[in-house]
Order: sequence, then C-alpha cells, then structure tokens
Amino acid sequence: MKLLVVLPLWALFAVTQQKALSDDCQCELISSEKQFPYDKLKAAQDAALGCINTITPQKSAALDSLLLGLSRRLPQLEQDVAMLEKEDDGELFGVLSLHIIENELAEIQQMIDKLNRTNAESDRLSENVAQQLENVKEEMEELEKFDTMQVVKRQQANQRLKRDLDQCRNNGVFPTIQPTQPIGGACPHGRLVNITGPRVHTAGEYPGSYKYGAWGRDPKPEPGKESWHWRVMLTSSNRYAHYVRLYSSLSSLIVGISVPGNVQIHPSNPTTNTIQGPNVVLYAGALYYNCYNKDAVCRFNLTSKGVTTLDLPKGTRYNSKGDFCHLEECYPFTDLDLATDESGVWVVYTTTQDHGNLVLSKVEEGEPPKLSRTWRTSVYKRSVTNTFMACGVLYATRFVNKNTEEIFYSLDTTTGKESFKVGIFINKVSSDILFLNYSPVDQMLHMQNDAQMLSYKVLFQM
Repeated sequence: MKLLVVLPLWALFAVTQQKALSDDCQCELISSEKQFPYDKLKAAQDAALGCINTITPQKSAALDSLLLGLSRRLPQLEQDVAMLEKEDDGELFGVLSLHIIENELAEIQQMIDKLNRTNAESDRLSENVAQQLENVKEEMEELEKFDTMQVVKRQQANQRLKRDLDQCRNNGVFPTIQPTQPIGGACPHGRLVNITGPRVHTAGEYPGSYKYGAWGRDPKPEPGKESWHWRVMLTSSNRYAHYVRLYSSLSSLIVGISVPGNVQIHPSNPTTNTIQGPNVVLYAGALYYNCYNKDAVCRFNLTSKGVTTLDLPKGTRYNSKGDFCHLEECYPFTDLDLATDESGVWVVYTTTQDHGNLVLSKVEEGEPPKLSRTWRTSVYKRSVTNTFMACGVLYATRFVNKNTEEIFYSLDTTTGKESFKVGIFINKVSSDILFLNYSPVDQMLHMQNDAQMLSYKVLFQM
C-alpha cells in the first residue's frame, strides 16, 4: 500500500521566501534563580570597611597607653611625696621637690582628663559600630541565601576543622617544631609603647650658653652615687669638651649647684683623647665618647683619670662625614653615637663599605674595651636625627617639625628584625635633638634639645 502526501503549492512558496540563516546565534537564557544583588554586597563591603576605619589599632593602643601611663605614674607620685615628707629640709630641696610634684600632679590630671575623653569617644564609637555590624550581619545572612552550591557553608566547615586541628597541635597531639630564630621580647619591662613628657625641662646653670651637650645618670653607679647626675657641655666651637660636670642630685642639676664639680680629662681643649661631638654616655663610672679627631671610642675612668681607646672598623666615617641629619641641616660631629641600656654600652656609626647605613655594635667592658657583635641595618644614617637603645632594641628618630620628633625605626638585636612603622612621637620645646639616651635605672629618656635639658618617661607594656 502506498502513502501519498499532498503538498499545496503555496506551502512550497512560503518556504522558499524564508530569510537565509545567519552565522550569529542569539539565545535568551531565562534562569529560575533570583538575580544576585551585587549592589547589596558592595554596600555590605563598604559598611565593613567603615567599621575597620572607625576603630583602628592606634585608637585602642592610645587608650591602653593612657591606662598604662597612669598605672606607672601614680606609684611614682606616691614615692616622690614620701621622699618629700622624709627629706624636706624646709629650704631649697623642699621647694624643688614640691615644684616637681606639682608638675607631676598637673600631668596626671591631664592624663585623667584625656582618658575620660578617650573613653567617652570609644563608648560612642563602639555603640555606632555595633549597630553597623549588626546591619552588615543581617545583609550577609540574606546574601547567603543565594549560595545555592553551599560554598560559604563548606568554607565555614573547613575553618572549624582547621581550628580544631590547631587546638590538637597546641595540646601536644602533634610534635611542635622549634623555631629556627630565637624568640624576641626578652625585655623584662615588655614592649616600648609610648614616650610621655617632658617631665623635666631645664636650662641648668648656663641658660642658653651651650647648644651642644649631653646629660643623664650612670646606669651602673658606684655605691653612694646612685642619685648623681652628670653633664657634658661642648664648650669649644660647639664641637669639643675636655671635662664632665657632676651633680649630687637631679635638683642640683636643675638649679646649677655642681657638687662635686668638674672631672677634667685634659687641661687643653681640644687635644688627644678629649671629647668630640655631643653623643656621650656615662656607664660604671667611666665616660664613653668619640675621641678627638679619631674613628675611635674613648673611655675615661672618672676615678683613675685614665683613658683607653677602642678603634672602630676600617672605613668608619668620622670628623663630620657621617652625621645625623634632616632635610634642612646636619648636626656636626655626630658621626658616633654612644648609648646605654640594661645590658651596657653600645655604639652607633656608619662605614664607607656600608654605604652610609647605620651600623650598631655592642661594646664589651674590659681593659681595653672591645667590640663584640655587630648588626648592619637598612636605614640611611643621614635620614636619622638621633638614636637610642632600650632593652636590646635600637630606636631611630626623624625630624617632623620644630615641635615634634618621631621614633620611626627599630632593630631588635635578639631577632634581627627591623621595623619602619614604630610611629611614636616626642614633643620638643625647640627644633633640634642633639643628644638622646635611655636610662635603664628609671626608664627615662634624656634629651639635649638645643640648649635645653629634657627628660621623658618611657612606657613599656608586657
């Protein structure tokens, strides 16, 4: 049986009139899923970023520093008041001690006022941020509904597994691999977090006479000399000195009563083994300084009056060829910077082979003294205005303006780690810092600020 198909003539005509096929294929995809709201995700990201920028680590650290400062200052005030009650002679000492206590009370009141303001601001910020975070949380929960493939939930599960694994490792299930580098933070005081003050501000007995000089306390004094202070003034051309001036107490230094007086290195100034430059320190009854016209450290024993020298490495820059500087000027004859901390004496310098970068060496006591370990840094010495050591860490400052100096750099000698983000600011009374040294006896930072002598409290945090 045959099947016949009858095709009308008009149907054939219609097929032949259809449009020729194109090379482009256009398809319309209609998804059953809702469109992802990218605008809401962007808004949530912006809100989270706003929270991060609102409460910064610096703001939290500021509050911690204020609390730490008060916890340290109040016991010190009690000690000063007790000493005044015990040793008040009704004359000069009592007047000076009372003046110092009044200054301490004023500074503590300022800290309390600032703490109250900071605390109120923190409370307000916390309330605002808490509400913003709650809103962000709600938005993210809504956005998770679009995660049909459960990617976010799997990531959260992986994070929980990782946390559990870390807990097992910390609890001793797995052996702990010992670090190849020694752990830092050996300082008994903790980490340096702030500098407050100045607590002492005086021109001494020669107001405005000597711009360049140094002063401080002996970190390792002889018995009976624990309260003694010393001062070196560059009396010749703001470059040279040949004696150290001693004071029986801080009060004596402030009013300019020098007892026992001067200890002379040499009658002439300058001459062989006298002082060149302002960066001088006193340690264990000996004065350490840059020897006149030499790339060497001199040690002058105040008791025996003997001088021993320590030659620095070949290529060490001296005679104002490796000074501390800022953009507008350099400080002459600051090639060598002597420093003290809890462990003893250090020397900061630079050499030709180090291309002008800071070099730090530990000075070992002995007859004669000698250099032990040396650290090379990546900070250019002429970009630094001064340095000091505290608890085995080297700190460097730079000029900000005539009222402010910044501690911007540190080198931890235990770990060898450098940091260019210290960010601690020091208030000055004049433009140039010409001497800076840390006293481990009372955790004070002594400064020669042009012709003014200043001291600051160094705050540490465990």
